[in-house]
Amino acid sequence: MRDFALPAWLSGLRLSSEVALVVGIALVLVILVVPLPGALLDAASALNITASVLMLMVTLLLARPLDFQSFPQLLLITTLFRLGLNVGTTRAILARGHEGPEAAGAVIATFGRYLMGGDILVGMIVFAILLMVNHVVVSKGASRVAEVAARFHLDAMPGKQMAIDADLNAGTIDENQARERRRELQEESGFHGAMDGAAKFVKGDAIAGLVSTFINLLGGLAIGVGRHGMGFMDAVETYSILTVGDGLVGQIPALLVSVAAAIIVTKAAREEQSDRLMARELAGWKPLAIASGSALFLGLTPGMPLLPFLVTSGATGAAAWFRRRAELTQPPEPEAPPAVPTEAAVSEALRMDVLRLELGYGLLSLASGEAPRLTEQIRGLRRNIAQEMGFVLPSVRIQDNLDLPPDTYVLRVKEIEAARGTLRPPLHLAINPEGGTPDMPGEKTSEPAFGLPALWIEEKLREEALMRGCTVVDCTGVLATHLTEVVRENMSELLSYAETQKLLDELPREQQKLVSDLIPTQVSVGVLQRLLQALLAERVSIRDLSTILEGVQEAASANLRVVPQMLAIVRMRLARQLSEAARGPKGYVPLVTLSPEWEVAFTESLSGPAEDRQLVLDPGRLQAFMQRLRDVLDAQAAQGEHAILLCSGALRPHLRAIVERFRPSTVVLSQSEIHWRARIRTLASV
Repeated sequence: MRDFALPAWLSGLRLSSEVALVVGIALVLVILVVPLPGALLDAASALNITASVLMLMVTLLLARPLDFQSFPQLLLITTLFRLGLNVGTTRAILARGHEGPEAAGAVIATFGRYLMGGDILVGMIVFAILLMVNHVVVSKGASRVAEVAARFHLDAMPGKQMAIDADLNAGTIDENQARERRRELQEESGFHGAMDGAAKFVKGDAIAGLVSTFINLLGGLAIGVGRHGMGFMDAVETYSILTVGDGLVGQIPALLVSVAAAIIVTKAAREEQSDRLMARELAGWKPLAIASGSALFLGLTPGMPLLPFLVTSGATGAAAWFRRRAELTQPPEPEAPPAVPTEAAVSEALRMDVLRLELGYGLLSLASGEAPRLTEQIRGLRRNIAQEMGFVLPSVRIQDNLDLPPDTYVLRVKEIEAARGTLRPPLHLAINPEGGTPDMPGEKTSEPAFGLPALWIEEKLREEALMRGCTVVDCTGVLATHLTEVVRENMSELLSYAETQKLLDELPREQQKLVSDLIPTQVSVGVLQRLLQALLAERVSIRDLSTILEGVQEAASANLRVVPQMLAIVRMRLARQLSEAARGPKGYVPLVTLSPEWEVAFTESLSGPAEDRQLVLDPGRLQAFMQRLRDVLDAQAAQGEHAILLCSGALRPHLRAIVERFRPSTVVLSQSEIHWRARIRTLASV
């Protein structure tokens, strides 16, 4: 005997949900095509009614709509099954209706006789009312609620997405929690959109029931009288029973499913089962007592039956009495001090965002989506700042600002506007590295971070711009670049006292002895903060914090307590780092030196005590020096050299203050800050 092997695709199916789904869809197709006997139509009708009751019970006990995410698909499948069953019963009524009410199965005949009750006209009117209730009241209302809910939810998505990103940037949630919340938000959006479409199935199902009813009645009468020679009244009675029975078998499950859909779309966002929520909200003793009195008053009205109203009044009155008694026996809740909410509100109002990005409503799409690039780039910026400069950048809060123009953004540092710009999503920004506006069709503009001439171009021109040698950046990249530049310009202000203490606490274990010996016995955390801020103001990395602390200890041992004097010692310790940062692409440090004449002039202009020397120079001579230095630096920049200014250690702080006014990116070093192994080349002298 040969062994029988199942096909691979069939053996791979699980003998549960997958088989049931495949069999169900196949059954729908069979009903649509193959004529079925009455017994199978009875089985399909029973299955239809049971499935609709099951779906209604599940929706009644839901805690939240998303717990029944398969409902839109089930609604589609059950609607198709009902329509297939309707086609099968219509075929049986028209083909075998002359045989009697049992032609389409016992279920349809029983429903028809029960509703008719011996009067065809009354039965048809009641059946028409049921059809109108399903079509006009339930299905139409559910469709409208689903449409409004889907629209409101989609409109609120950018704000919810930004809230998730803000919590992630603030450190309230981690990456996995943010991903989970984005997934839930996406599932909720898809569910509401699917319910909006599924409500149209419910409405269409009700309309199909109306059409099939008229076809069964009129078509059956015509076939019964004209083809099978039935008497008119016999044909009316037989086909009326079949039509009403078939309509009830289809419309009662349709009504139950419509009610289930309406319950889901009308359920509030609160995660609680509907039965518990209704029981709690309707169980107040005052409404129950008023309802009891109203029922008693109606029962005592002349002509009204006393017994049903008396029973209703007694039941609601007893419920009110028990509810009131339960409230009186409960211990009183402790009263909260009234000052706590007030103080919490005041402290909340005093909170300040160190870094904040405000977006016009036209730019909200940059911070929304499944994986928004803007928040990813902000996290990348924080990582880069930590690696390059040695401290963790405070979180950037992103929020919308309806007072801004739609395409405008504002960057704020400590609530003060530091920069603003405009973007044109989905356009790209094309920049010519050689200067000037790119010769291409587009909208002329200026790059917001550095003020370079640029052009807004469409996506289809991106490849052409790249071939022309232009730098092409999308709107997210433009905004991230601008934010990076603002952060670098204000880096010293972003290093707070708390961040300084955090840097000390996070030093390796072997460095904690140095910290305990130095702070606070020799130097306070506040003085160290000012020292680090002075380094960051000249864009010197403080990542090598141990070397900086060693320099501070050396200065403290020499009894140098003033920040400028301590800074000079620390910078000498950082000579290797400073020389490496100043090294040009050709492997050497390009220098512009100070001539002996200017060296003497500046030295003689220093006045005041040694710990607080001030530069006092004639304004005319100072202006002449600034113009001469600008010309020299511009000439070197034209040759591709980013030269640094070299001077003596005593003059370096004062010359840095002068250069910062007109060329803040120029580095000023003293001779002692050039490492002895660094390659140098003198390009010019001032």
